Amino acid sequence: MKAVRVYHYDAFCKEPNKGNPAGVVLNGDALTDAQMQEIAFKVGFNETAFPVKSEAADFKIRFFTPGHEMNLCGHATMATVYALKTKGLLGEKTDLTIETKAGILPITIDDDAKKDIKITMNQAPPQFKSFKGSKEALAKSIGLETKDIDDKLPIAYGSTGTWTLLIPIKGVHVFKKMKPNNEFFPDILKEMPKSSVHPFCTETYHADADMHARHFSSPYSGTMEDAVTGTASGVMGAYYAEYINGGFKEPLRLVVEQGHEIGRDGRVEVQVDRYGKSYTIRINGNAVYVNDFDIEIESSHEVKTS
Repeated sequence: MKAVRVYHYDAFCKEPNKGNPAGVVLNGDALTDAQMQEIAFKVGFNETAFPVKSEAADFKIRFFTPGHEMNLCGHATMATVYALKTKGLLGEKTDLTIETKAGILPITIDDDAKKDIKITMNQAPPQFKSFKGSKEALAKSIGLETKDIDDKLPIAYGSTGTWTLLIPIKGVHVFKKMKPNNEFFPDILKEMPKSSVHPFCTETYHADADMHARHFSSPYSGTMEDAVTGTASGVMGAYYAEYINGGFKEPLRLVVEQGHEIGRDGRVEVQVDRYGKSYTIRINGNAVYVNDFDIEIESSHEVKTS
């Protein structure tokens, strides 16, 4: 057995124990795939991130849920970049690129205030696919009835790096009664059975927010709910531009609030620009250090990192 140091940051918030927790392990190049997965499982956060060397970008980030590796994760990206910057591992660099399994993405760091570092992350080009399953079964899987779903807007799969099912909800009061059972998701989401589920509405708790959401994980991830979701907030911005306000003036700036129902409220700023027939999506956020701890793992595994 050997000990690995994990740094805990909360993303999309300015105070500890709000927003979305992420683990960051700085010595990713010394770990195997199996060790990364073991660490993520033992940490238990929705995501643990491992920055590693890259030949195509400034560095690469690998993202693991307790159950499997992910292509991209917004809040763990915020946590990782914040960790590297505050620990002096990026020097004076404020514009950089990260390699992910969703592509190479630009990152900008605004640290003029020093104590309030703001990170802007480009996401992958948005994609949408139709949901053709049972609306009744879908509503039931998150503890709702079909009358709670806003039938004026489409239920659609969306991705800016990670696929989720966007479900329009009639009002913010509905979110408190949601009780997800994600074991039902794969059978209902027949087109994309490994997708997560992301109910949202345009009614908000805070006057300066534009959209409210919750995020329920795929059963394969080993978690149930994500507190404040960067990638899903990004695709919500694209959904807003595509289905809610197609005549927006560029750039479209939105604030997405999430996490209130589980006591971890945070917010994601989303910027949408037209790019031909698609959009460019950027999310802005921050992170805060919470603590660090050691995880004991097996000292050797066969598979090396890629």
